Amino acid sequence: MTFRVLHVCTGNICRSPMAEHLMRAGLAARGVDGVVVASAGTRGLEGEPVQEHALAELAGRAVTAEAFRARRLLAEHVAEADLVLGATRAHRAAAVTLVPRAAARTFTLREHDRLLSRVDPADLPADPVERARALAAAAAAQRGLVRPDRPEDDDVADPYGGPASAYPPCAALIDQSLQRWLDLLAPDPAASPPWR
Repeated sequence: MTFRVLHVCTGNICRSPMAEHLMRAGLAARGVDGVVVASAGTRGLEGEPVQEHALAELAGRAVTAEAFRARRLLAEHVAEADLVLGATRAHRAAAVTLVPRAAARTFTLREHDRLLSRVDPADLPADPVERARALAAAAAAQRGLVRPDRPEDDDVADPYGGPASAYPPCAALIDQSLQRWLDLLAPDPAASPPWR
């Protein structure tokens, strides 16, 4: 049994591959099996590698992504995913437009993090895959109850085409937005989560 996560951005060379590889690295560090992570772009630059500054941000976190190649988002990618995380509200909308029935399991990355803020780890099952399913359901249940200060606070801005200095804050925001989910999925009893 597996749980599939799909990250979505525009070109699939900056934000979504960073999110994919950082999530995969976080799962590996926690010894979590059964969670499959992928990404795609609404205007995916088919076959392109991760953008050089994004690649450098991953390398700085000891994450390798040289073998990665971009792909265009298809309805089948959304349909197969148990959790879809867009970089922005537009990416979330694009995924739901392709597969309307995926609306309940589709969020922006930052929205998903915000909605998980009210989840009690004690209410979650022990098995990681079942825990991931419970977290997706819990996030969906919080929609409309935990609101952002501004709608744009749910977006991760695109660094593509900007200066190299735009990439570190983007990577840091993505990394930060993944931590709550990773910590809830595979908590370390010896550590106090930094987001508490």
